[in-house]
Amino acid sequence: MATYMESMQKHFQNNNRVRDTQSHLAKVHSVAWSCDGRRLASGSFDKTVCVYTLERDRLSKENTFRGHGDSVDQLCWHPKHPDHLVTASGDKTIRIWDTRSSRSVASVNTKGENINICWSPDGSTIAVGNKEDLVTFIDARTHRSRTDEQFKYEVNEISWNNDGDLFFLTSGQGTINILSYPALKPLHSLTAHPANCICIEFDPVGTYFATGSADALVSLWDLSELVCVRTFSRLDWPVRTLSFSYDGQLLASASEDLVIDIAMVETGEKVTEIPCDTPTFTVAWHPKRHLLAYACDDKHDRDRDSGTVKVFGFPTDP
Repeated sequence: MATYMESMQKHFQNNNRVRDTQSHLAKVHSVAWSCDGRRLASGSFDKTVCVYTLERDRLSKENTFRGHGDSVDQLCWHPKHPDHLVTASGDKTIRIWDTRSSRSVASVNTKGENINICWSPDGSTIAVGNKEDLVTFIDARTHRSRTDEQFKYEVNEISWNNDGDLFFLTSGQGTINILSYPALKPLHSLTAHPANCICIEFDPVGTYFATGSADALVSLWDLSELVCVRTFSRLDWPVRTLSFSYDGQLLASASEDLVIDIAMVETGEKVTEIPCDTPTFTVAWHPKRHLLAYACDDKHDRDRDSGTVKVFGFPTDP
């Protein structure tokens, strides 16, 4: 009987086609799948949000949302409602969108230029971080701020754990800082990397979380013990983005390397890699299939971004 590693290597030999969708007029900063996997969304420097529908092995653009006055730096979908997503922008607002509507259903003013955003696992709260390291917690139903938390260190990415009772921040000091939630009391500060700790991602199974750093390493952490169990070191540039597959067994990591690394979580072995022509700044596994959405710093020419969204993992043409 083939091992999981062997079966996945064979799967990607037969399913290694990349489909490109021309979407934006400038660089794509963020891609994410809806919780049911039927839609993909992308946010761009061109101030727009695009939503696509996945039908079998095709991605078709469904809508382009406009309203932000500055770059859309990060977006995330409601964890349980497949029609709702939220975007963070440098225009000092977040916007909540409903794919059934042509405009945002809510615009919430914030205190700074927003760079990161996440939704609590129960869907009740949205956390948004800005360039001044202020994190604001917003009631997703009333669209009002519940509390602000100012940090004295550089906050890079924020996330709840899967249970929603802990809040994690990656810092410019290379640490992972863990707060209780909702009390927001500091519980742990894990020394994760000797350099800036950039991104954090939790596996869907609740066993591990991973961090990516400016030291070009990915660290895998046991969530119950809060210990680092292994590192992934195939990339040479700062790790900007991470994503676990729906079964928690594959980890995609990307950087300015001209390749996206896909590794076995349990062993660190390379399953496959996706060649890229330019740096990659966002990756996202589909919640039910082995499809990886991503966006690179592609250009039409020297002065013009291509604004393309890509999905890897479609069947290879015979």
